[in-house]
Amino acid sequence: MGCFTFVKVMMLLFNLLILLGGLTLVAMGIWVSVDGGSFLRILGPFSSHAAQFVNVGFFSIAVGAVLVLMGLLGVCSAHCQSKCLLLLFFCVVLIIFIAEVAAAVVALAYSSFAEGILRAWATPALKNDFGSDPIVTKIWNTTMTEMSCCGFTNYTDFVGSKFEDVSQGHFPPSCCWTHSAPCSLEEAERSKVKGCLKQILEVLKEHANIVGGVAAGVAALEIGAMVVSMYLYCHLDQKIS
Repeated sequence: MGCFTFVKVMMLLFNLLILLGGLTLVAMGIWVSVDGGSFLRILGPFSSHAAQFVNVGFFSIAVGAVLVLMGLLGVCSAHCQSKCLLLLFFCVVLIIFIAEVAAAVVALAYSSFAEGILRAWATPALKNDFGSDPIVTKIWNTTMTEMSCCGFTNYTDFVGSKFEDVSQGHFPPSCCWTHSAPCSLEEAERSKVKGCLKQILEVLKEHANIVGGVAAGVAALEIGAMVVSMYLYCHLDQKIS
């Protein structure tokens, strides 16, 4: 088997895997959109929070559709030995690669402002929406319970809030070590439960490392795909002749 044939076969197999992965994501996205209840039951505890606020179904369909188109384009370009399709495949992968690099640069540039961004959202949400908005309330109750923390900075985030007014001067149970209601201002001061800022930043950093590792792997595959497609493009005339 010559080098050209080997590269062609590898590109076919690679893009077939991309095609199958895209079809799998599309099928999963349709399943979640049509029958999300059974899907969430299968995921169990992993779906109890984030899946309620992110439309996983439509996201999976969108990503899967892009992968299907890429896979089809790659398979057709390699099988038909079309220089036009190979160049189109190279350009599509290059555009996606540049977009990912741009997104990574933006993420790194704004990572230092993560605390400020979180504070700009968290403080008004705790003051104005906690206790009245069910989504905000559930997010913060879950966060404070699982991380054993109180508010964003500490219990003072609830001083003068709508929740304090509605609860007649009380604070969320997580702000007191006893975790029992009612949690008074005096008990919250004595408990000195720390805010969730540090834990949230640690979780974000942990997930950022995971996402960064996956992104690096995807980028390596994209670079490999561009190298292979360009190799086939440059040697196609020699093979045909």
